Parts: sequence; structure tokens; C-alpha cells
Amino acid sequence: MKNASRVAMIRLLAFVMLALVSNSWAQQRAPLLDQVAKVYGVDSWDKVEAIRYTWNVDIPGLFKASHKWEWEPKTGKVSYEGTDKDGKPVNVSYDSSQLSSQSDQVKNEVEPSFVNDNYWVLFPFHAYWDKTASVIDQGKFNLPVGAGAAELLPIKYPADGGYTPGDTWDLYVGKDNRVVYFVYHRGGPKPPSRVFATWAGYKKAGPILFSTEHRGFADGKPLHIWLSDVAVKLTGLDKWVSAQ
Repeated sequence: MKNASRVAMIRLLAFVMLALVSNSWAQQRAPLLDQVAKVYGVDSWDKVEAIRYTWNVDIPGLFKASHKWEWEPKTGKVSYEGTDKDGKPVNVSYDSSQLSSQSDQVKNEVEPSFVNDNYWVLFPFHAYWDKTASVIDQGKFNLPVGAGAAELLPIKYPADGGYTPGDTWDLYVGKDNRVVYFVYHRGGPKPPSRVFATWAGYKKAGPILFSTEHRGFADGKPLHIWLSDVAVKLTGLDKWVSAQ
């Protein structure tokens, strides 16, 4: 009887622990994230055959660049037009699922830039897709800059894996479930360590919603990031649908 009781107790404890873990996980994936992703069009993502955009950044006196991208999410093909770290022109296409066979320039410069820029363009989707990130709704807070308040939704990534492990993106979500402001905290030592930026200039390309205008500060320096020439190609259509 003692052994039977002990087995029953172990099973009960295992069940309780599983319930606690499940509840904890549910708390880490706030339902608000699903609502945000849906507003940006995540339910229609399977209709997107390709997406193109130019990611532009200007930090006066420090950094200025334009990266032209075309991405086929279903095949993994990425095309890039821009410059390298020395300012020389670069025009390259590669398979992002086969990075080990790519050049050092693609692996060490182009692909990290693609990931960075793509997160700015589609961050609500990436946060929704990446189940390793914790997402906890903090309730309503005042915006970091200016008047107004919004729901604070921090997205925190694990301390290992990826190009910048330990990153946190604090999203400020408005009543319409659109991001209106965000604060980015880099997990590693590479600058910028903190970025404040607006999410504005909303445009739609087919079913996908884009924020094309971001103004703020990167480690205290004025920052302007904007998207131009945004378009998507949808399943069954030959023409690109431009954002407007």
C-alpha cells in the first residue's frame, strides 16, 4: 500500500508540475500578440509568394544606408542590392536555407543585415512565429515620448541563439491593435544598445499591413528609419501589389 500511495503521489506531483508549466507558458504568450499579428495580416501570410522593400536608415553623423531586398518566404530566396561595409556596390541573390554554402560576405554581412531589416519590416509576425520568445502583457502605460498611453507588450528573446540573443522589444500597442511605439533593448554589447522609435506611416500591400515610418533615437542620437518601394506578390497573381 505504501508503494502504491507513493506512485499515486508522484503521479499527482507530475500532473501539478505539468499544469504549472502549462499555465506559466500561457502567461508568457499574451493573447494580445495574436491580436496584433492578425491586424498586420498574419492569417494571410500563406498567400504571399514574395515581398520587396527598401530599408533606409539615417543616424546623422554616424550611419546612413539603403538596402533593397526581395524575399521569397516559401523558397528562402533572398536578393539584395546595396553596399558592403566599405561602401562598394553589392548585388547578390542566395538561398537563406543553405547559408553554409554561401560566401563569407553573404554569411557575415548580407544575411545579418537581411535579418535586422526584416525584423523592422515584419516584427509582429516574427514575434508571433517565434515561440521561444516570452510575451507578457504589462497593461496600459504612458508612451516613452509624447502624450498618450498604450498597452505595453514586451517581447523578450532567450539569452542564447540568433544574431543578437537576449534582445527585448517593448511594443506599445494602441486600441486598434497596431503598434504605435517601441523600445528596443539589445541583448549584447554591440551598439546601439537602446532604440526608441515611432511606428507610423501605415500602408497596406494586399492583405499585409506595414509601418513605413520610424523616428526616434538610437543611444541618444536622432534616428530615422523608413521603408520605400514596398510591394508583395500574391499567389496566383503575376503583378506586384504596391503598398498604399
